[in-house]
Amino acid sequence: MIKLFVFGRLKEPHFRLAAEEYIKRLGGLCRLSVRELEPAFLPQNPSEAQIRATLEKEGEALLAVLPPRGKVCALCVEGKAVSTEDFALRLEELEQNGGVSFVIGSSFGLAEAVKQRADWRLSLSPMTLPHELARVVLLEQLYRARMISAGRKYHK
Repeated sequence: MIKLFVFGRLKEPHFRLAAEEYIKRLGGLCRLSVRELEPAFLPQNPSEAQIRATLEKEGEALLAVLPPRGKVCALCVEGKAVSTEDFALRLEELEQNGGVSFVIGSSFGLAEAVKQRADWRLSLSPMTLPHELARVVLLEQLYRARMISAGRKYHK
């Protein structure tokens, strides 16, 4: 079982359509769920203290809904970038150990407590990606990884 925990909804139609397409494709390859959490409100130009407090509040909400069993992968800038093939191998490993939950934070990232809870910290790119795009990229990579694991040709 693969679970995605994300803050916010996909507002842009092109991101929503892309995500829906990969979710549909993944339907025949694995069990997948996506849970959208409400991001905490921040003013236009938040202070560092406001950002920290918001991340802590979001972190508490996220930790409260994460499954007690299974592995957690935090998508964060401090994470390690891996090849698609390595991602496929790691995904297989994680799924065999009770499933995996991927977490994508809000616009300021993830609380330190969430990163500490993670069994794996993953970076999709050293570049900063909008959260909506990060979700689509993750879904596409999950699909590609499942195709690799199934011995199918999509990954080339």
